[in-house]
Amino acid sequence: MLIGVPREVKKDEYRVAMLPVGVAELTRAGHRVLVEAGAGLGSGLSDAQYQEAGAELVNTADEVWNHADLIVKVKEPQASEWPKLRPGQMLFTYLHFAADAELTKNVLATGVTAIAYETLRGPRGDLPLLTPMSEVAGRMSIQEGAKFLERPQEGRGILLGGVPGVAPAHITILGGGVVGKNAAQIAAGFQADVVVLDISVDRLRYLEDIFPPNVNTLFSDRYNIREELRLADLVIGGVLVPGARAPQLVSREDLKLMKPGAVIIDVCIDQGGCIETSRPTTHSEPTYVIDQIVHYCVTNMPGAVGRTSTYALCNVTLPYVMKLANLGLMGATQTDPGISEAVNMHAGHVTNAAVARTFSLPFVEWTSGS
Repeated sequence: MLIGVPREVKKDEYRVAMLPVGVAELTRAGHRVLVEAGAGLGSGLSDAQYQEAGAELVNTADEVWNHADLIVKVKEPQASEWPKLRPGQMLFTYLHFAADAELTKNVLATGVTAIAYETLRGPRGDLPLLTPMSEVAGRMSIQEGAKFLERPQEGRGILLGGVPGVAPAHITILGGGVVGKNAAQIAAGFQADVVVLDISVDRLRYLEDIFPPNVNTLFSDRYNIREELRLADLVIGGVLVPGARAPQLVSREDLKLMKPGAVIIDVCIDQGGCIETSRPTTHSEPTYVIDQIVHYCVTNMPGAVGRTSTYALCNVTLPYVMKLANLGLMGATQTDPGISEAVNMHAGHVTNAAVARTFSLPFVEWTSGS
């Protein structure tokens, strides 16, 4: 199979979808790998490293898109890339269709087979390709929150851990999944006052067991969320409904409960965000202020730490790239049902139920025999 790795074109995206070792494994298995020149530079990986691993280096993205049977990316195709997609081609990347109607409509029209990292299921029912980036984003959320709580950044002027005689920051984390757990872990180390909210009591019990006394848990209901907003200096939004748009837990009216200069980091913005006032931002212009509340809603947070994120992502994606290359789409989905759940679109049909519901589109169940 001919596998293509284009350079990422989303603003401030520094990750790359394949490491040189991945190229070496694929070429050793008899496949060809086209890599666009400069694709790895944002992650500290040179063109020479890819060539030494066996990649065929090409100068333009068109050479990758026009020839590759399987395109491996990091982020969803941007508007400039939509015309490059074609029927019969496989696209393997983060897609987050439910958060973007225009993306969904345009990719669907190409007839490409769209395989989403974020809905691929592991053997234990987990989301193995989403987890490492959620870990990165959760940890980053605290360091970004600490920065934007500083007064020059329009924040409250709060040091997360406080100092002797001065109270630490109060951090509210909405969602106790991978993002929330990792955010709480870093916040605990800062000696902040941390509360994690979740709708699973079993998950809250687990978090209580593993965290120190400065991390507490609350059941996530409307009353508790509003009470926490009154106390919070920093709010982390980390809720997830796999494949679907994130539920909105905080309305614009709720912002009036918060302290002026408080900060919201909406990590789930790539799934639409869990705050009514959230809208996508970039690393170049990461924040905006509404009703005196600082909003940070960068859709590709892990892209800022490209080297760490690239290695973490490629460690988990390569085995699935190998399956798709070795077995083809039908063979891969027959041998690994988790890949079937990652097929969001095929031949002009939506094959992910959550995406179809979000946009009231016809749903056609994917089967490896279709």
